Amino acid sequence: MSNRVLVIDDEGGIRDALRQVLEYEGWQVKTAASGGEGISVYPEFRPHVVLLDVKMAGLDGLETLSRLHDLDPPPVVIMISGHGTIATAVQATQRGAFDFIEKPLDTDRLLVTLRNALQQSSLAGENRELKRTIDTRFPMVGTSPGLEQVRAMIARVGPTHARVLIMGENGSGKELVARALHEASPRRERAFIEVNCAAIPSELIESELFGHMKGSFTGAFADRAGKFELSDGGTLFLDEIGDMSLSAQAKVLRVLQEGVVTRIGAAKPIQVDVRVLAATNKVVEEEIALGRFREDLYYRLNVVPITVPPLRDRLEDIPALVQHFLGTLSAGAGVASKPVTPEAIRGLQRRQWPGNVRELRNAIERLLILAPGRQITAADVERLLPAGDASVPPELTPETGRTSNLETFKLDAERAYLLSKLRENAWNVAETARALNMPRSNLYKRIEKFQLTREET
Repeated sequence: MSNRVLVIDDEGGIRDALRQVLEYEGWQVKTAASGGEGISVYPEFRPHVVLLDVKMAGLDGLETLSRLHDLDPPPVVIMISGHGTIATAVQATQRGAFDFIEKPLDTDRLLVTLRNALQQSSLAGENRELKRTIDTRFPMVGTSPGLEQVRAMIARVGPTHARVLIMGENGSGKELVARALHEASPRRERAFIEVNCAAIPSELIESELFGHMKGSFTGAFADRAGKFELSDGGTLFLDEIGDMSLSAQAKVLRVLQEGVVTRIGAAKPIQVDVRVLAATNKVVEEEIALGRFREDLYYRLNVVPITVPPLRDRLEDIPALVQHFLGTLSAGAGVASKPVTPEAIRGLQRRQWPGNVRELRNAIERLLILAPGRQITAADVERLLPAGDASVPPELTPETGRTSNLETFKLDAERAYLLSKLRENAWNVAETARALNMPRSNLYKRIEKFQLTREET
């Protein structure tokens, strides 16, 4: 397909001359005699480049340029003028013009400038496509007030170099927030490296983060760069940092303070420029009080805190999340997408979702595969998903409802619900975790948090 150029000029002779030259060079050309006409033509024609005259009757070129740049996607615009001044050229550039050419137009210069503008247009298109791909892979779906507040924080903090501590329950989307912060930052063209501190044995975490030299310990058969070095110039995301050993915390603190890392077994430190984002599902203040987390590291990491709301606090996002998962999972699961009835949606919204968005995703995948009909019904939700009465914990009483604040009520409700599920499964933690679609380690943490004991049955 030929490249498209839109010529906006109020002189008919200029329009005809440019059409003749550009069509000869293989361009597809459309012309407009005024700024208003050019703005009207643009959405349908979708030119790669716009040639725009500065001096025109009515809507002049600079105002037309401003209005064109409000369109999506904004065009690559070359300004042309027979009365060019430095001030006009500067003003045009400030409003987003790619270049400024004076009349009478030199054909060779015009063609070179058009080729450069076309490269700019192509690059902008590739960047938009890449961003759409990233947004599709790591979307933040929903319009609830809690999620909108998180988006607003990302928009404000992302372009800075500030460290961010992301807090929230497992499955609530902390990694998505970290990736969104990276994409909004000046470091987005560099590496984004994630380290799950809970998944790496404590004896290996320091080697993973800081690297090691050959022979520094058993199994160190070669020099190896750590994650801090690999993310130099980019972003390092320390997920579940609350599970990191105290010795590793001390070394991370040094990196944050001095901007240097030292590989295990090395004598010479290495300078690094890394933006650190951290996440945890723990209450860090409680971990500090118990001596499991360094207070000085907490204050280094917690420059800007972002709390991701659990799914039970944004149930209004469930319809949008369901539609998103239906689209992404149907192809991956090898089954056709199915509509979900309004009653089924309401059934999903009545649940507690202790596993948050991750649990909802798994539930939709199960329904897609196992629901026998052409649509997913409320009966399918009750039959195929466990813990159907999750929204009405049996231990809740009128006294529970008279707790002092909403946060206390939610904690009481969660405690009562977990206790009821443990009783249902005869205090078999593995079976209870499976029924809740929750990692066993997470359930143990909640049992400890709420001081649940078998004697309460």
